[in-house]
Amino acid sequence: MFSNPDFRVFDIHAHLPYKLLLSSYKNHELVTRYGKERSERMRLTWDFPAVEEQGEEAARPLIERWVDELDKYNIAGLNFLTALDNDNLAEQISIYPDRFTGFAYHSIENEDASTELRRAVDELGLRGYKLFGPLTQIPFDSPSLDPVWTFLAERRLPVLIHFGMLGHAGGIVHHPNINPLAIFNTARAYPDIPFIIPHFGAGYFQELLHLSWSCPNVYIDTSGSNQWVRWMPYELNLETLFRKTYELLGPERIIFGTDASGFPRGYPYRYLQDQVRVCRELRFPEADIELIFGNNARHLLKLPVDKAVGSTNA
Repeated sequence: MFSNPDFRVFDIHAHLPYKLLLSSYKNHELVTRYGKERSERMRLTWDFPAVEEQGEEAARPLIERWVDELDKYNIAGLNFLTALDNDNLAEQISIYPDRFTGFAYHSIENEDASTELRRAVDELGLRGYKLFGPLTQIPFDSPSLDPVWTFLAERRLPVLIHFGMLGHAGGIVHHPNINPLAIFNTARAYPDIPFIIPHFGAGYFQELLHLSWSCPNVYIDTSGSNQWVRWMPYELNLETLFRKTYELLGPERIIFGTDASGFPRGYPYRYLQDQVRVCRELRFPEADIELIFGNNARHLLKLPVDKAVGSTNA
């Protein structure tokens, strides 16, 4: 897949088990059934395995299973964005610090959000912050959030914020903070913070490109199946997403991810194969491919960068 034998993929976007409360209201039975039907259709479309049976393999420590998955596909490392809480995430990844990194994940609206973020970074060793736009109930430029942004800027720590469609079918499509432009004022006010927007904007690709045009500290994460393109009124596909992003932002602001989230699916290697194939069909230079599929993430996470293709130094 890569011509440079020294290069290995680093994936910026994965999840350990966590709680995601999309609504305080209980879903109507119709919405629940609809979501299950569409999830099953996607499972069959992508040939994902069915729900895992309890057994010896399922009982193994989760982090051990992830190490096996990375070894199976020769993936260098994985960055987990969520877990049950920051301590749980740090405890799990600390077993294999050469394979895993992690971001803090807690509500930015908590009164002690900046204190918890500082603890997660300084005491737990986490390397950034994860948020969901459609789950944040106040504007991102609210003065009450300034301590969080100030800390991130001082440390030049990345923050990854999900915007756009959220959840499975039946999920969130309307919210004051669903559009990537909701972070515009903050991204302009804190240029030292790298803002990573995943899934090519998940339905807000144009808005994400506009945000990126104005803010050079905005990065685009390629993670997931990107099936949201099917819900656009015009034709979009993975090739278009990569081509437009590359043309407008260059390779330095594109970061590979998969949204790997659990078992029995395991590491969604197919996403990596599809994205590398598209980049090769678009004839991206090998050095740019290495930036996208690992070295950009390493720069943001302050990890050693692999020896680049054609270089003599690491």
